[in-house]
Amino acid sequence: MTKVLGIFGFLSFGWADVLDILMVAVIIYFLIRSVRGDSTVLNIVLVLVMVLIVQVVVNALNMRMMSALLGALLDVGILAVIIIFQPEIRHMLNRLAVTSGLTRRTGQLFNRLLGIKEEQMADTSVEELAEAVRAMSAEKTGALIVIQHKNSLAEYAATGDRFDAEINRRLIMNIFFKNSPLHDGAMIIVGDHIEAARCQLPMSSRTDIPAHYGMRHRAAIGLSEDTDADILVVSEETGNVSFVRGGEIHTVKDMKELRQYLGAVMATKEESK
Repeated sequence: MTKVLGIFGFLSFGWADVLDILMVAVIIYFLIRSVRGDSTVLNIVLVLVMVLIVQVVVNALNMRMMSALLGALLDVGILAVIIIFQPEIRHMLNRLAVTSGLTRRTGQLFNRLLGIKEEQMADTSVEELAEAVRAMSAEKTGALIVIQHKNSLAEYAATGDRFDAEINRRLIMNIFFKNSPLHDGAMIIVGDHIEAARCQLPMSSRTDIPAHYGMRHRAAIGLSEDTDADILVVSEETGNVSFVRGGEIHTVKDMKELRQYLGAVMATKEESK
């Protein structure tokens, strides 16, 4: 029995080997958990994990040709996955960084070192934004408004039309007017200024989003999963207003509650400052 076990060198291990196995298992677990919503990616990841396990056994048996073949297969397979699923991998890593708070902490450190301050939204701008949302809700005018925080939204602003305008209720309502060429897409607000309009946002790939939410809500959830931005959505069908943060949708019941959400946004900015 000892001779049989001796063939598998990895069965004789110490604490370092136990830690090594646990770390690899944790990485594989979180990798599978992050792609479990996509069956195609999940199947590829499972195949690569199985090939990795077989390679460990082959190395233990000192089978050089099989080890070289499996090693080449793993190298090519991992490279192919990175190339084919680059958007999904980017989304997964970005979401991990945001949820862990890594980008927020490092961003604060770099901002302090470089003397960069986050732009604040004045009370008058908050009131103008709230009144614009109220009016669009009453008229059932669809709208998608993004409020930037620490994470830069420059790559999304670049997909739309640039602005350098102060927040004004009439301007916001004209942009999202149904016959306006700028109404289809998102508006990005930075501080007291409208940065861009008609911007494209990443769609969420979640399957648990209720069917009554449309494309604007999916885009709002998708962006809130990738960044720390807050998003306001006005439904074109019902006129209902939603506040989206961290991948969660909160239905706004009335103007008082809308001002509370916007007030919470300002409180968060003050705390980060």
